[in-house]
Amino acid sequence: MKIKDADSIKRLAESSRQLLTPSVPRIAVGMSSCGLAAGAQSVMEAFQVECGRQGVECRIVATGCLGFCGAEPLVEILLPGKAAFVYGPVEENRCADMVAELREGRLPRDNLLGRREVGGAEIEDVPPLSDHPFYKGQIRIVTRNLGLIDPGSFEEYVACGGYQALAKALGAMSSEQVIDEIKSSGLRGRGGAGFPTGLKWEMTRKSPSSPKYIIMNGDEGDPGAYMDRSLMEGDPHALVEAMIIGGYAIGAQTGILYVRAEYPLAQKRLREAIGQAKEAALLGRDILGSGFDFDLYLVSGAGAFVSGEETALIHSVEGRIAEPDPRPPYPSEAGLYGQPTCINNVETLANVPVILDRGAEWYGGFGAEKSKGTKLFCLVGEVARTGLVEVPLGTPLAAIVHGMGGGGRGGAAVKALQTGGPSGGCIPSEAFDLPADYEALQKMGSIMGSGGLIVLSERTCMVDTARYFLKFTREESCGKCTPCREGIDYLSHVLDDIVAGKGAGVNLDAIEQVSRGIAAASLCGLGQTAPNPLMTSLRHFRAEYEAHVTENRCPAGVCSALLHISIDPQACTGCTACVAVCPVSAISGTKKEPHQVDQSLCIKCKACEDICRFNAIRVV
Repeated sequence: MKIKDADSIKRLAESSRQLLTPSVPRIAVGMSSCGLAAGAQSVMEAFQVECGRQGVECRIVATGCLGFCGAEPLVEILLPGKAAFVYGPVEENRCADMVAELREGRLPRDNLLGRREVGGAEIEDVPPLSDHPFYKGQIRIVTRNLGLIDPGSFEEYVACGGYQALAKALGAMSSEQVIDEIKSSGLRGRGGAGFPTGLKWEMTRKSPSSPKYIIMNGDEGDPGAYMDRSLMEGDPHALVEAMIIGGYAIGAQTGILYVRAEYPLAQKRLREAIGQAKEAALLGRDILGSGFDFDLYLVSGAGAFVSGEETALIHSVEGRIAEPDPRPPYPSEAGLYGQPTCINNVETLANVPVILDRGAEWYGGFGAEKSKGTKLFCLVGEVARTGLVEVPLGTPLAAIVHGMGGGGRGGAAVKALQTGGPSGGCIPSEAFDLPADYEALQKMGSIMGSGGLIVLSERTCMVDTARYFLKFTREESCGKCTPCREGIDYLSHVLDDIVAGKGAGVNLDAIEQVSRGIAAASLCGLGQTAPNPLMTSLRHFRAEYEAHVTENRCPAGVCSALLHISIDPQACTGCTACVAVCPVSAISGTKKEPHQVDQSLCIKCKACEDICRFNAIRVV
């Protein structure tokens, strides 16, 4: 179907709404990468088989991620005239019973998380999904369509208001007015430093050279971060629409979707969305009769963490080695092929259609004074409830970690929070009243970054954590500048020595000074922020570093070289369970008699501690 004008979009939206509110039950299975990894494909196939076998007429669709990754596979069942009910986790062997209950007119109750109201019709006696602890306090703006629409359906996106913002921009606004609206909204870049998006667009538009380019940065490489992946997999048309609007605003006729090679599903769904938009005449020449021409192309990333840096990304698109350039000039002046280029993060772009549709004033009603709107965070690590959350900027960290996340996994006390991935810092639990906004996190020596939140419990060694992130950035450094190449390598080896029990004589003040030097002298953001995990953990948990260096002791009991494992003869019953699991046969003893550990063989794996039911293993 060719979309020729705004009225065509409205007519299609009206005719497509029945896809989201059908006359028969609609079973939606979350089929993003997180759901697929948890077995969503088998669940969907089981529903298809059982509906056919039991003669139940249903519409079964694949959707994106509803956010609660720790409860995957997630399933939503929409009952016509009532509501949509969300379940998780749904095991394959439960599908037959759920279909049978639907056939009998009963609402399945097992693992029911809550309801999503549809049209204000009759509601079952089930609390709303927004009352569930994981979803309480969330505001779904960027994730408005995730878990709701089939990401492969152009019609379902339009039914939810898709491409209305594009029609408004091309039909009723000048390029300058679009930029002014984005500036008024207070939208800042969601990929790292938080640069004002409207200002970046304006700078690119005012650059005298042409042609101009707009690039979506989908090279999400932070360990534990998957905000961008979820958006690309679950709502690809929102990004296509945002790119067209951005191209119109800055005066570009070509857009590039740069997506890391490790995201094959995201690439597949974006390619499908591009094809559907072209078929609908929303890409190409004279879009919506406005005279504006624009085309989109997808480029697969080079697989390097440094490719997320703007100038390195540009090199990658051009087919060159992904390494950064000194700035200025900035990409807005001389970027792709030497021409003015605007680069925006995936989440940043996902905000654009809803801002134009609902207005800058509405959007500015969410968030903090200098950080407007919402932010996606990935809750991972030692946390009870893992997943993707969307909260107003300025929400206290405690509300995210202890409220939505449920605190430490298995009841463990939370020690700290690593924000911003390898480029971020560690924030101690006593500072969790801190608001999650750009300025507050920077004052703590950390950054917002793309939005990864790694929860660290009492079982986490802060020295080992810093060592992990420095090892990551050492391997991902392009090696172009000396401070990053040599400095990070030096710090990484120092921390290797400390956790290996060879840290005697290490001067903690000296490594802090080296860290500051690397941050000040490195060429790009990778090197400038790489010391953050070390510097912040050293600042807030210096006692742990001193215990490793001066006492040859790991307070968290993580660094194996600093552990001594023995068996308490008073507690040991001689059950031989520890003998069976020891991978190096370091434990010996007669059955029903206390056992012993051969220290010359023990590799400190702690498998014996995990298996012992009598608390007889002593780890010192």
